[in-house]
Amino acid sequence: MHKTIPVLGIVASGSNAGKTTLITQLIPVLAKRNIRVSVIKHAHHAFDIDHVGKDSYKIREAGAVQTLIASGKRWALMTEMHRLPEAPTEVNLADLIAQINTNYADLILIEGFKQAMIHQKPIPKIEVYRPSLDLPLLALIDSSIIAVASDADLTLSIPILNLNDIQQIADFIVLKIIQTKY
Repeated sequence: MHKTIPVLGIVASGSNAGKTTLITQLIPVLAKRNIRVSVIKHAHHAFDIDHVGKDSYKIREAGAVQTLIASGKRWALMTEMHRLPEAPTEVNLADLIAQINTNYADLILIEGFKQAMIHQKPIPKIEVYRPSLDLPLLALIDSSIIAVASDADLTLSIPILNLNDIQQIADFIVLKIIQTKY
């Protein structure tokens, strides 16, 4: 049986704002609260988790559309989207979420995917915003942003979270996303 688990986006206007840092700081704090987190990370470039010379690499390079590598410790599924008859230019977030085993997670954090929707509905998001980077504030134009985590004082109509207070951000996530099933 598949249970529905809450999804929360962690976004920023550009790279190097601290999205990954925030996520990696949140995971252990949420884990201490018995909240198991799965993460889907968007990559804007080609990436490879496989290594030249390994059997799995050889299999994938031979033309396999999907390669699943497994051991008693972990498994990874690689899908070569470019080998599909109608390869999408961008992956569908709902399809990626469907790959997450809901028996293993209580929350899915989505890094990036600023415009992504699930069933034509935007996902709730926390924006990481650092004025020193001189990037636009997405919360001014994106109503799916439910809070801004910043290292500066801001005045907005949505909650402003202290980017350096991971406990406060975790409290917000528990209250607004997990307990209310946003």
